[in-house]
Amino acid sequence: MMPTMPLLSTDETAPRMLTPHPDTVAVHGGMLGVTASGSHVPVIDLSTTNPLAGVESGGDSYENLATGGTLRDGESAVYQRLWQPGVARFETALSALEGTEGTVAFASGMAALTAVLIASVAAGTPHVVALRPLYGGTDHVLATGLLGTTVTWVDADGVAAAIRPDTGLVILESPANPTLALTDITAVVAAAGRVPVLVDNTFATPVLQRPVESGATLVLHSATKFLGGHGDVMGGTVSGPESWLARLRQVRALTGGVLHPFAAYLLHRGLRTLPVRVRAQQATAGTIADRLVGHPALTRVLYPGLPGQDPLGLLGRQASGAGSIIALDLAGGFDAAVRFTEACSLITHAVSLGGVDSLVQHPASLTHRPVEAAARPGAGIVRLSIGLEHPDDLLADILAALDAARQTGA
Repeated sequence: MMPTMPLLSTDETAPRMLTPHPDTVAVHGGMLGVTASGSHVPVIDLSTTNPLAGVESGGDSYENLATGGTLRDGESAVYQRLWQPGVARFETALSALEGTEGTVAFASGMAALTAVLIASVAAGTPHVVALRPLYGGTDHVLATGLLGTTVTWVDADGVAAAIRPDTGLVILESPANPTLALTDITAVVAAAGRVPVLVDNTFATPVLQRPVESGATLVLHSATKFLGGHGDVMGGTVSGPESWLARLRQVRALTGGVLHPFAAYLLHRGLRTLPVRVRAQQATAGTIADRLVGHPALTRVLYPGLPGQDPLGLLGRQASGAGSIIALDLAGGFDAAVRFTEACSLITHAVSLGGVDSLVQHPASLTHRPVEAAARPGAGIVRLSIGLEHPDDLLADILAALDAARQTGA
């Protein structure tokens, strides 16, 4: 078993790359030591348990890993719930892309968020300040208080006034799900003061946005989405400083929200094509959004790259691009949204996003159904996740579905 290692070699005789481009980091991150083992790609180790050198050393290893430590040289990994080499490689690779000290990977995005909330509650800071809109699952778990948290919902201007002595987190998502609204992370961090800010970076990915560069403490991903990119693996991650990571590893070890080794392999493989996928999908999304502006079946096209939809000038400053998610607000409201969704043929009606194939869903009826009515997305809004199909084919499907949406009584 090998502990996590840095992206590039520290051997003074090896060729040096002082500042590798993110595209290079995506390909080579977490791969150090793989070729030295005699393999070109990471080996999938499915061991659930590992041999112990002795009773005392085994116990020391168990205590170290179960309390949030990392694997030490010459130490047994003990048990898959505590540490796993493929998971560690993926964590190293994502940390290099996000520019953080480290990452902790979980079985799903909600497991990752749950670990953060549990850690915050355990530290005696159960209060969360949250900016809507958020992913429906995040909104739901905060609103229910299921994990012992309390929540104050605010917009960006209300963050400072909402901070209390027991506030442990400020949570935001930018671009937001599903309206694609942008939030100035730097401004929120300043307003939060001493309180850590967690940014859900699922929509932007580290290709387009690195929240720690804007002062965020923690970066959350539903790795199921763009990081995996193919709709065939679930996972979640939290990236940030070691002071938080040790707490999160302990929560993961004790609650069992671990990422499976094969899932780690698929997610690590997904990172290696992430930049080219994200940029290609973004280019198509921009083309489609431009084409749909002014369509008579729509009241609005929600996409950060369109004129007037980035009033704070965050694109180019906080994020390098608008991404590949588009929201359409159908002029006919809920009935038109239903007709549109059901008329799409090339684009699949399904939850999730960020994969190579395009998806459509009605957030108010699905992912955001548990959100309180006042904060729920409009009944006429549908969300499109643009994939890698040809833009002409996607546009033809969308335009035909918009025609169907205008047919009353259909």
